[in-house]
Amino acid sequence: MKQKALFLDRDGTINVEKDYLYKIEDFEFTQGAVEALRAAQKAGYKLIVITNQSGIARGYYTLRDFEKLNHWMLGQLASQGVNIDKVYLCPHLPDAPVPAYRKDCDCRKPKTGLFELAIREFDLDASACCAVGDKIRDCCISEITDCRGILIGHNEKQEIIDSVKAGAFKNVSYAESLADAVDMLINV
Repeated sequence: MKQKALFLDRDGTINVEKDYLYKIEDFEFTQGAVEALRAAQKAGYKLIVITNQSGIARGYYTLRDFEKLNHWMLGQLASQGVNIDKVYLCPHLPDAPVPAYRKDCDCRKPKTGLFELAIREFDLDASACCAVGDKIRDCCISEITDCRGILIGHNEKQEIIDSVKAGAFKNVSYAESLADAVDMLINV
C-alpha cells in the first residue's frame, strides 16, 4: 500500500524565516510547529523536508554548516516525539558565486525533482500527500500531480496569497500557519 506524506519547507514553515539561517543559536521553531508535526505524524503522514539552501551556493555558509544545523534540528524534534523521515536539500543556483554549486538543476523549487525523488523513494501516493510552505514554490508539486498544497503565513507576496485564496492555483489553499495547515489536513 502506498504511503502518504507531508512535504515541508523548512525556513518560514518549520522555523522562523531568517535570511540564510545556518547557526543553531539563530534557530527558532515557528509557533505550534512541533505540535503540528506530531499531529501529522500521528495521523499517519511521513514527514519529509524539501528545502532550497542557496546560501551554500552563495558562499554564506557551507554544506557542513547546513548539516550541523539539520542534525541539531532533527534531534530537537526527536526529543519531542517528532521523527522527520528525510530531509532533501537543493544547494544550487544557476549563477552561484561558488562554482561547485553553479548549476541549473531540477531539484531547486519551483522545479519538482526532489518531490519526485521522495515520491519514488518512499513509494508515496501523491494524491494522499500535501506540500506545505511559506512560498508558492513550496507547493509546486501540486501543479503536476494531485498532491495538495497549502501556502502558509505572510512571507509570500500579498498578490500571490490573494490569488491562492481566490483559487487561482491548482490544488493549493491557504492557512495562517503550519498548525492551521495540519489542522485543515487531518480534520477534513
